[in-house]
Amino acid sequence: MKNIFKTFLLLLGMTLLFLWIGNRVGGTNGMMVALLVAVVFNFGSYWFSDKIVLAMYRARDPKPREQRVVALVGGLAEQAGLPVPAVKIIDESVPNAFATGRNPHHAVVAVTTGILAILNERELAAVLAHELTHVRNRDILIGAVAATMAGAIVMLARLAFFFGGSRDRNLFSMLIMLILAPVAAMLIQMAISRSREYAADRGAGLLTRRPADLVSALEKLHAVVKRQPMPAPAGADVTAHLFIVNPFTLRGLASLFSTHPSLEQRAERLLALEQEMPSAGR
Repeated sequence: MKNIFKTFLLLLGMTLLFLWIGNRVGGTNGMMVALLVAVVFNFGSYWFSDKIVLAMYRARDPKPREQRVVALVGGLAEQAGLPVPAVKIIDESVPNAFATGRNPHHAVVAVTTGILAILNERELAAVLAHELTHVRNRDILIGAVAATMAGAIVMLARLAFFFGGSRDRNLFSMLIMLILAPVAAMLIQMAISRSREYAADRGAGLLTRRPADLVSALEKLHAVVKRQPMPAPAGADVTAHLFIVNPFTLRGLASLFSTHPSLEQRAERLLALEQEMPSAGR
């Protein structure tokens, strides 16, 4: 219920931002058009956002040699009392993973080929347990909706700048809108993402009974992403919050809008959880 309410607030916030942009561009008429666009995007975000994200990364079904990840997901889902999600593979050497879908009965766990190559069985299980905790906590709808709506806001702000500036005769005002609208979208993403990551980390530690395995996995993922960030498809930067580790490089002011806690913050909490679990399998 809590995450359903958060999703409602997110959609409401995005809709209000749509209306503000529409009003700045075309007054009352522009606001009505923006409202129509917001309604369409809200509907599409709920029913199709997961499919949009998976298509963006060209996710595919696992091949026979990749069935170990399917078996791990099935076992962990059964242990967590969840319906078994679908598993998708992304042909990408940079290691990462995310979960998406509108509810636990329509969930998908996606992993890159890179993560299958560098993590051992226990580390991979920890990452998958993290993603399944997102499913159990119903974070996946919020994340998918945020990605879809934030992308729409960025697109709308750019259209407003290029097509509305001359009519408004206030180039400075339109430039400020071009900057602030994507920032607002990023702030909404960041607000819902960091707390979710901590909760999913903890859930993974409790599910596997080995929080240190997730610390080890996160260290490996961060090390690779730091050296070799994931190539971003057009508009993919708004999907950063979906992944277990931000796959894109953020420098300068952009780093202020990171959708994830730092590795150090996450490791500290996980290792503290490890200390609370002296019987964890080590």
